[in-house]
Amino acid sequence: QPASSNKPRKKKKKRKTKKNSAGEAVEENDLEDIESLLERIEEPGLAPQSPGGVTADSRPLLYVEHRNLNPENELKRYFGARAVLGDQRPRQRQRQYVRSMWLTAPKNTWPRYSKTGISMQLLDTRRGVQHFTFEHHREYQQVQFKFLDAVESMDPNNIVLLLQMNPYHVDSLLQLSDVCRMQEDQEMARDLIERALYSLECAFHPVFSLTSGSCRLDYRRPENRAFFLALFKHLMFLEKRGCPRTALEFCKLILSLDPDNDPLCVLLLIDFLSLRAREYTFLTRLFQEWESHRNLSQLPNFAFSVPLAYFFLSQQEERAELERSQARERAARLIQLALIMFPSVLMPLLDHCSVQPDARVSSHPFFGLNAQISQSPALNQLTSLYVGRTHALWKDPAVMAWLEPHVHEVLRMVEARDALVQEAEHKRKIRYQSAPRNIYRHVILSEMKEATAALPLEVTSQPVMGFDPLPPLDSIVSYTRPERTSHPSNESTLSLFFRSLLPNFNLQGDVRHDGDDEAGAAQDLNQGVNRLMAAMRDMLANIQFQEPPRDDNPEADGDWD
Repeated sequence: QPASSNKPRKKKKKRKTKKNSAGEAVEENDLEDIESLLERIEEPGLAPQSPGGVTADSRPLLYVEHRNLNPENELKRYFGARAVLGDQRPRQRQRQYVRSMWLTAPKNTWPRYSKTGISMQLLDTRRGVQHFTFEHHREYQQVQFKFLDAVESMDPNNIVLLLQMNPYHVDSLLQLSDVCRMQEDQEMARDLIERALYSLECAFHPVFSLTSGSCRLDYRRPENRAFFLALFKHLMFLEKRGCPRTALEFCKLILSLDPDNDPLCVLLLIDFLSLRAREYTFLTRLFQEWESHRNLSQLPNFAFSVPLAYFFLSQQEERAELERSQARERAARLIQLALIMFPSVLMPLLDHCSVQPDARVSSHPFFGLNAQISQSPALNQLTSLYVGRTHALWKDPAVMAWLEPHVHEVLRMVEARDALVQEAEHKRKIRYQSAPRNIYRHVILSEMKEATAALPLEVTSQPVMGFDPLPPLDSIVSYTRPERTSHPSNESTLSLFFRSLLPNFNLQGDVRHDGDDEAGAAQDLNQGVNRLMAAMRDMLANIQFQEPPRDDNPEADGDWD
């Protein structure tokens, strides 16, 4: 017994000395071992399987895992912990203590965090679902009013000045991030979004859970919109950074906050992220569980992405042959239904993939230009969005070889006047008359030029702000911006014209309240005329004419090329 008890002690001592001599290498290797163990636990072969062949998961559909919200974990799976962390770990030991967060990791370069005036309250609990809302305290409301003034000034420097005084004001961070992205400063744009998420997470209610899938936020409340928008912009940066699995987890989080209304319409994006992350089982499970009450097959992205996911499942050799054949049959049936329901997707998709269809397909009117012209503008937005976003996933030669015979089978059904073709045509005429507001909001946030070009005039004609694009028409307003003390109705057109040139000019001066005093009114008129003449003299004195550039070389041949 003493010998057996001493053995582990010797091992522990030896490992400790090895760690001291080898430095950080042992710790990083241990971290890689933990990651590999977690991956082995999550292998599809180790998960319980249902009789239908689809992997059964006892967890809720929109269950979010904390470790999948960290993009470093995904990058470590691709490149290893040593390549991702580098010499970051020794530096972290000397840094000051910061709060541990799930959504983002605070950085040393950020300003010191202090209470911003945002809090979260639990409104009520119904049927096991908790409804929360963010609240703005009085001091935060004052900053919000200053931010709205800065936005109206159309000068980003005013937002920068506001952030210098209030470094964690969320709407300012969102708006300035859009400005940086337009100026192609992607790193700063991403950093500002992460800072906004950090500020909002610091305000979480103690009971609010990211992972349970049972916490709700109402998008109709303006205070909650910043959280939805920050999460959406963050996942877009993650997808561009090459972290589709992390982006998918954030997409599930947004959907779990309001699955019934889906204010940012992430259902138009979640299939693409599932395919990019190779989470085919999650996509097929989402389709099976939600098709009955959400009609997902009536969205072009689900109609085409779900059969593509079944096709990829049928290609996985580690699966049983029965499961692969079932996936192959479902993929064939669903892709034919998708081509019948949305024939306008095929030709743009082949065009984006640089694939030339055969003469029978290209000349047939069912898939030709008439299919795109005859569809409604709302359906055109959905198909353009899907083709522009996911065409790269269809470029695989194996996918094209699988798609070709099903296209010919659909043409055979069209020529035979199959009842499915007639029914689909009838559905297209009745449905898709106009898109709901959340689809427009999604198209604006996604910035897909194919879909943005198809937006209707009533959307493009109104100003769209990055901190609140297309606010809901039934907003629940808890506080309002105070009215400005200006009386433009009392000013003449000439006065407004000079005010636009000279902001400090005031034709009327101090308005007298005793309107019966005619002498005072005459004096006001004289003073107004004098101010007008002084303003005109000032304006003319400040006009400078630029001299034409001198021609230092008159002998030149005057070539304009």
